[in-house]
Amino acid sequence: MSPLDAVVVGAGPNGLAAAVTLARAGLRVRVLERHASPGGGLSSAELTLPGFVHDVGSAIHPLGYASPAFRDWPLHAFGLSWVQPDAPYAQVLEDGTGVIVERDLDAAAQNFGQDAAAWQALFGPLVGGMDGLLDDVLRPLPRLPRHPLLLARFGLRGVPPATWTAGLLRTPEARAAWAGLAAHANLPLSTPGTGAAALVLGTLAHGVGWPFPRGGAQALTDALVAYLRFLGGEVETGVEVRRWADLPPARAVLVDSSPAVLLALLGDRVTPGYRAWLTRYRYGPGLLKLDYALRGPVPWRDPAVGRAGTVHLGGGLEAITRAEAEVTRGVAPQRPYVLAAQHTLFDPSRAPAGGHTFWAYAHVPPGTPDSYAGTIEAQIERAAPGFRDLVLRRRVTNARALEALSPVFRGGDVNGGRGDLWGLLARPVPTPTPYRTPVPGVYLCSSATPPGGGIHGMSGYWAARAALRDVFGER
Repeated sequence: MSPLDAVVVGAGPNGLAAAVTLARAGLRVRVLERHASPGGGLSSAELTLPGFVHDVGSAIHPLGYASPAFRDWPLHAFGLSWVQPDAPYAQVLEDGTGVIVERDLDAAAQNFGQDAAAWQALFGPLVGGMDGLLDDVLRPLPRLPRHPLLLARFGLRGVPPATWTAGLLRTPEARAAWAGLAAHANLPLSTPGTGAAALVLGTLAHGVGWPFPRGGAQALTDALVAYLRFLGGEVETGVEVRRWADLPPARAVLVDSSPAVLLALLGDRVTPGYRAWLTRYRYGPGLLKLDYALRGPVPWRDPAVGRAGTVHLGGGLEAITRAEAEVTRGVAPQRPYVLAAQHTLFDPSRAPAGGHTFWAYAHVPPGTPDSYAGTIEAQIERAAPGFRDLVLRRRVTNARALEALSPVFRGGDVNGGRGDLWGLLARPVPTPTPYRTPVPGVYLCSSATPPGGGIHGMSGYWAARAALRDVFGER
């Protein structure tokens, strides 16, 4: 058997993206995964009742659909197809009214009345240059941009706090829709850089929609694994890698895991300075996630909410800003911002006939008990009276369980690290190629490296590109 060129530790989306990138260059690659199946945060399972397929981690994947890496790979040939809900997302106000954000930018803007021009000004130029924008923002930040004018426009509204940019909007509906986007950052909306999360997600909503893989998130993982194997790569599951001695010989090692796991793997091979940086690596709040098997569709107070694949609960700008600030102060909000997905309205294959799934989570401070699920459920019930009567089974996933799923989700932070400006510039070290470690041939390729959280595979892609240059002499 010929020797390995590269070993990838972890079969999450970034690890698989790294492996595919290396295999496409003609290298012999093996992926080692400690769980019984690949995927990590990109997986699906029958978490509640037989026949109800739930996404274990991430549930809606606009970045996966638009990823510069994934879009260039023939994943459709390996079984991947996408489902597009009628509308990307809905923001539910305090009175239950749904603000439906259409994929078509003109239609969405017109729905905001006197904020139509402001919404167009925020997103129009970015949607028009979306591919170029993603090429620039889904890479390490300290690089010369390929589209400097577009990136400057993005930075003008994205670098300030989301609450600042919200001041450009006047209607409660538009301000609430903006806040719902920004709260994905898992930070107080008064934090600089939270506007960037809103701009990226809003641009994707109007540019490509917010789709998800047919059959569940696992379908994207399965397509990546199948493509990797087609290229000659290998995936081994049930393999625990704790120490350097657990690795097979290879010229390059790429680690799709947390900085703490990387330090334990490398031991005394790393420099004191690098160890200090990774030891100081910061995480955001965790979350409490609920998966439901339902006997029918969610009975929204406003039936129009059923047109959206993703639903944001929590009210308007002020209410969401207050809730996310409370989480950072260590307080579990009584009216939390809840992010939900209703897949089976658009993909009935994921539940038995007549049944539905519902996926929801709220950001929570450390130590929040599982009983907080009742508070999250009450928020759903306010927007959908009678929801509880439809519940066949509920599954609660806390921060500990998320970290067990993937060490990248330290403390339940599914973004893999704090996403403020410093957390993006020094992720995990402030260098032009933050994937490199002090150990030649070893790279970190998880969401603890740029561009950070989200299902896009670009952390793995860029780490693999660095390895191809450094170790294998490719440009």
